[in-house]
Amino acid sequence: MAIAAKLENYLQERDVEYHVETHPRSEFSMETAEKAHVHGDALAKGVLVGGDDGYLLVVVPADYVVELGSLRKLLGREVALTDEADLGKIFDDCELGAVPPIGMAYGVRTIWDPSSSLGKLDEIYFEAGDHESLVRMSGSHFHELMAPAERGEFSHHI
Repeated sequence: MAIAAKLENYLQERDVEYHVETHPRSEFSMETAEKAHVHGDALAKGVLVGGDDGYLLVVVPADYVVELGSLRKLLGREVALTDEADLGKIFDDCELGAVPPIGMAYGVRTIWDPSSSLGKLDEIYFEAGDHESLVRMSGSHFHELMAPAERGEFSHHI
């Protein structure tokens, strides 16, 4: 697949410079980091949560875990991890589980934790929409893409 169509269109519309890199097939973000020879703190992952107010894409580094309690407190509402069926409906041009962290490309409200390593690195990687491709871009371009996203502290390093 290389890169999901909605993601590619979103990046091109914003004239963002990026590269797609391939790696051996992987299923989990830390396995992806290992197989792609990328440090876990430089690989942004998207975690979809849902609640009464709809879906929210939570973005953290691969070697971080989302603290659902902190996220609930920050949002002032209940949220829970979604199942694969919901992922498939929203990220319909992606393989299941290969969620790009750019929720805005899919019309999904997005929040990220800039206090994590993602707020500090010169280069960021993320899923391109399948289990064998990553998008690589500068940290400044990633920050530009994440500008419309909400921000908060709700994660910690594993």
